[in-house]
Amino acid sequence: MEPDNIIPFDGPEPVHRSSAIPMKNDLVEKASEIVSDPLVLINLVSKRVAQLNTGRAPLVDALPSTGFADIALMEIIEGKIKLVEGSEE
Repeated sequence: MEPDNIIPFDGPEPVHRSSAIPMKNDLVEKASEIVSDPLVLINLVSKRVAQLNTGRAPLVDALPSTGFADIALMEIIEGKIKLVEGSEE
């Protein structure tokens, strides 16, 4: 029995994507042409994957089977996310 103050929500189920899916090599190569330092690219992708894991919406169209790392790489390639020099969190 549910308490009176709880209203069930029958909304669409969120798309579950895994960040454990390996990145596609061609995307890594294209993104590395834009962000040439591999350590910076790794950090940029990692931060974006963390955002996607917390529910942020992808900035590019992607299939539900596309992993978060590939989405982050596609966003870099398409210029949707960029590295801002000197930004500190």
